[in-house]
Amino acid sequence: MNKKCLSRLGLLVGISLVAFGALAQQGDAERGQAAAATCTACHQAYGSGMNVPNGESWPRLAGLNADYIAKQLHDFQAGQRQNATMATFANMLDDQQIADVAEYYSQMPLTLGQGGDQADEALLARGQQLAERGDWNAYIVSCQSCHGPGGTGVGSTFPGVASQHAGYISAQLKAWKTETRSNDPQNLMGAIAKRMSDNDIQAVSAWYATQSGSAEQETAQ
Repeated sequence: MNKKCLSRLGLLVGISLVAFGALAQQGDAERGQAAAATCTACHQAYGSGMNVPNGESWPRLAGLNADYIAKQLHDFQAGQRQNATMATFANMLDDQQIADVAEYYSQMPLTLGQGGDQADEALLARGQQLAERGDWNAYIVSCQSCHGPGGTGVGSTFPGVASQHAGYISAQLKAWKTETRSNDPQNLMGAIAKRMSDNDIQAVSAWYATQSGSAEQETAQ
């Protein structure tokens, strides 16, 4: 076999390996269900998570974008997002298992958020204002500018926040504000959260927890 043929053969093998690698990272929900067995202790059997008042709330994963979930797991593995419990579980998964788990949760039916039902009308009104219109007096852009109308999410970059637990949304906004979370290369959330008061954080968290997020569910399935 001459050098020209060897070169062509090497190119074909290389292309095949790249294609195989791309296919290997396609998530499989059935495999993901098995790999997610250890996730249910916190995120529950239906991916609903749990709102824990005055404690650590676990997020709803059901119906979230698969690529977003996968990115967060990789960030926990790399230490770009920090949580001792999540780092431990994320490091139990290889790349294929991460893709499978992410696909599994993305196909689950959306569950309802908790933690906003006790909020009064004034707090919910402030939350709706911040979510839909922002507050330009405080240089706070609306949440829907990135997270989409109704907070249903936009692709893999901006997760759905509607029907997410108030305790979890609040904890993440405070983490962005204090720079204990920083896995956003553009630091959009960090810049916005720093302009929000504790009351603003409580308000928008409660309001999104009361929203159904039905459009996100339709896109995820």
